[in-house]
Amino acid sequence: MFRPGSDAVRQGLDMARYLVTGGAGFVGSHAVLALLDRGDEVVVLDDLSQGHRAAVPAGATLVQAQLSDRAELARVFANWRFDAVLHFAALSLVGESMKSPMHYLAENLGNSVRLIEAAVEAGCLRFVLSSTAALFGKPERIPIDEDCPVAPGNPYGESKLMVETALAWAESIHGLRYAALRYFNAAGSDPAGRAGEDHNPETHLVPLAIDAALGRRPALTVFGDDYPTPDGTCIRDYVHVTDLADAHLRVLTRLETHGSCRYNIGNGEGHSVKQVLGAIERVSGRAVPHSIGPRRAGDPAVLVAASERLRRETGWAPRFGDIDKIVRTTWAWREAHPKGYGDR
Repeated sequence: MFRPGSDAVRQGLDMARYLVTGGAGFVGSHAVLALLDRGDEVVVLDDLSQGHRAAVPAGATLVQAQLSDRAELARVFANWRFDAVLHFAALSLVGESMKSPMHYLAENLGNSVRLIEAAVEAGCLRFVLSSTAALFGKPERIPIDEDCPVAPGNPYGESKLMVETALAWAESIHGLRYAALRYFNAAGSDPAGRAGEDHNPETHLVPLAIDAALGRRPALTVFGDDYPTPDGTCIRDYVHVTDLADAHLRVLTRLETHGSCRYNIGNGEGHSVKQVLGAIERVSGRAVPHSIGPRRAGDPAVLVAASERLRRETGWAPRFGDIDKIVRTTWAWREAHPKGYGDR
């Protein structure tokens, strides 16, 4: 079995204990699996508003609590001594953030600041933030590297940028070492079938298209086929969630011996909407019913992140970068779990 963040990657570190916020969610739960696979102890803090209790592996301890509860945060840090915090908990829907900007800014920044404060007060001075490439807005070049100007085009991206700024101040004043990982579209499922993607509402292309192919939802609407791309549909960067978990563990290890860092994560090439639908049809042998609709306002034609710095400095490389591998693991999990985690 492929084990992200293997002992070789950890460079001989002994078993450690980590706090993972949002560890019952999609990316967070896969990071928890990766930590457990390499023999670490994990405490998951999640209010289960978006995550699932069944997504937390039996080997992890779940604390159901709100990040806004300072007393509960203090209790968690008093009960366990953590080697680092991995922070996944956040509101993350771009469209929703445009409708409720103050809510997104208050929740994502406020909760993160409380978490950073609690970590610093407890002497836990390593912190990995699951950030977003949405903070680049409409980038001036593709693929997007870390030196591209940061200019979020929505409150979600702005809120993550604010959290990165808060971490920079915690570094400057308190000596906190942090890593911020910026990526676009997490996709796929645990290759061993232990975890998958289960959002309500679901907004991601791959699971939506798979459910359409399985007859579990109406035909998919493709938003525009007249973009300046080879087939006219938008091109996006899809990164397998297991590869994302591996990246988080690698930067966690790097923080042992290096200073704070910010990395973009991408497969190096994007895939168009039509290419994703084609991959689903190849993998499943089923057609994906869909129609062409008008463009969505604000959708760039191409969004692809560069990951050369991450590869060079940590040795990270996507193990499941092929779009068919991403689709195959997603299909397997969704076919086996027609009700998502409600099946368990």
